[in-house]
Amino acid sequence: MPELVYSRNRHREELVQTSDRELLERLGKDDEMALAELVARKSQALIQTVSRILGDFEEARDVVQVAFLKLWESRGKYDPRWSPNTWIYRIATNLAIDHWRSRRSRDEAREPVRFHLVRAAEQADTSALAELKGAEVERIFQEMALELTEKQRLIFVLREIEGLPSHEVAAIAGCEESTVRNHLFNARKILRQRLVARYPEYAPRSDRDGRAEEKVR
Repeated sequence: MPELVYSRNRHREELVQTSDRELLERLGKDDEMALAELVARKSQALIQTVSRILGDFEEARDVVQVAFLKLWESRGKYDPRWSPNTWIYRIATNLAIDHWRSRRSRDEAREPVRFHLVRAAEQADTSALAELKGAEVERIFQEMALELTEKQRLIFVLREIEGLPSHEVAAIAGCEESTVRNHLFNARKILRQRLVARYPEYAPRSDRDGRAEEKVR
């Protein structure tokens, strides 16, 4: 028994030094401890990403738990040509989008729009936007949340918030890079238009001046 415990501890220590790719390869050989190491490494980042898609931390934790179960179930399907992160994130974000679709009518997500508002505040010559309270940001988002499709939301979060490169976002989302650029362009445009139309006091001066000129004409 002591030898077995020692062997398991030694194996665990070896896995800590193992690359993500090697862990996935070990996973394909039914190594449960490799899964435990992946959970330890990836959980926090995955929960952060999924929570930004769903807007709910507890739901994100549940989705990520299911994602690791899916990872185990599909352990023999990993293609080493894929980046380990891309493989894992694709499983988790697909589950997140499915979950979001199932409760889209009561969507409570806030982070994508919060990020957009902060970006707008940095460009504005007023501090009003930067001083928005959490409750007001939530209220604004509740009015704007359904403006984006699930694909636009996913790509906006991965590219704008998580900062993943376009080719990796494309692989995760299952589309071409050109499609990523199109979705991102449309998401930015929609959020900016809705923000300016509904809350002009929070928009950059250039947008407010443009609307003022249109009214004069």
